[in-house]
Amino acid sequence: MSKVQMVVQETVQLPGGFRAAGEAIGLKRSGRRDMALLVSDVPAAVAGVFTTNQVQSATVKLDRERVRGGVARAVIINSGNANACNGPQGLRDADRMTELTGLLLGAPKKQVFVCSTGRIGIAMPMAIIEEGIGKVAAALSPRGGKNAATAIMTTDTRIKHATVTFKVNGKPVTLTGMAKGAGMIEPNMATMLAFILTDAAVERKALQGALKAAADQSFNRVSVDGDRSTNDTTLLLANGVAGNKPLKPGHPAWATFCAALNAVALNLAIKMAADGEGATKLVTVRVLGARSDAEADLAARAVANSLLVKTSWVGDYPNWGRLMDAIGYSRAKVEEEKVSIHYDDLLAVQNGVFAGTPLKALEKIQRQKKFTLTINLNLGQGAAVVYTCDCTEEYVRINYVE
Repeated sequence: MSKVQMVVQETVQLPGGFRAAGEAIGLKRSGRRDMALLVSDVPAAVAGVFTTNQVQSATVKLDRERVRGGVARAVIINSGNANACNGPQGLRDADRMTELTGLLLGAPKKQVFVCSTGRIGIAMPMAIIEEGIGKVAAALSPRGGKNAATAIMTTDTRIKHATVTFKVNGKPVTLTGMAKGAGMIEPNMATMLAFILTDAAVERKALQGALKAAADQSFNRVSVDGDRSTNDTTLLLANGVAGNKPLKPGHPAWATFCAALNAVALNLAIKMAADGEGATKLVTVRVLGARSDAEADLAARAVANSLLVKTSWVGDYPNWGRLMDAIGYSRAKVEEEKVSIHYDDLLAVQNGVFAGTPLKALEKIQRQKKFTLTINLNLGQGAAVVYTCDCTEEYVRINYVE
């Protein structure tokens, strides 16, 4: 990861040459916005990362193929229906969504990407969707980013967006991201969609590498409930409207671009963890001192995905014993008598036993809306981090579907 520091703005300022829209077309009974469209006025280089689930939505299958072409003009997105486990008809429906969008924009359908999110196994209501594509296309605007970010939400309680501006070859460049995700979220992608747009010119192969590296440090570091979705997709479009010499490793501004991408991706990822279904607390789990980064990752994920741990965070009592239990079964090498645990900067466990810290001080930390757990295995140099949240009764209510 680049060490260049970036200031992230809480806006959804679309980069030059991009338009967006988000409209209510009738997929959600609530009447809220449920279809979004992102458009580059010129062909853009595209990169993508997708779910690792073996069961994948029709949209993921289609986009995986199209990203190999390296060029995108648009992304059409619906919420309220996942178009997953719908067989060959699901693929035909996804393809039809791109075909109709392309016709309205004057773009080849192979340069149109499609994403869906919502219930699995429900046939796509194509009559509603086809009419809706026309509606959202008619609403396209350089100022439509916020509406688009709203339209991709499902159980999210708030929109998630971020913007970074910087210069390349003296030319102003904008990089903006929007995402949705609140449940069915586990490291290595989740029930999340993320779209990152930039007017920088970037070499296609370099773009894919940069996105994969950014995702590994952000979207693949989030866990809400340990479930991995069928629809996870992150797309990065770079249309070159800024007019800079194409970025790639070796370019003087390559580190700056990567820092901007990393900053936006991490900002969106942390927002997803904080907005976990029913969540009241954002918890950062850091594991240090493992024999390897891979073992640190195993230990961190075990803590982040443990229901015993996550439910204990709902209350005030710092139940560090559950942390010890989770790392112990994690498949990472653990020597109990060497483990230390901090709640923020306060030592709670030393040499595998309670450090004698006043409980009221630890309880005060756990009552916070966000805190960090640092677990040191004291066995090596391996380190990992996962961003997660508590698990409340509301999570059950949200996910009980008749």
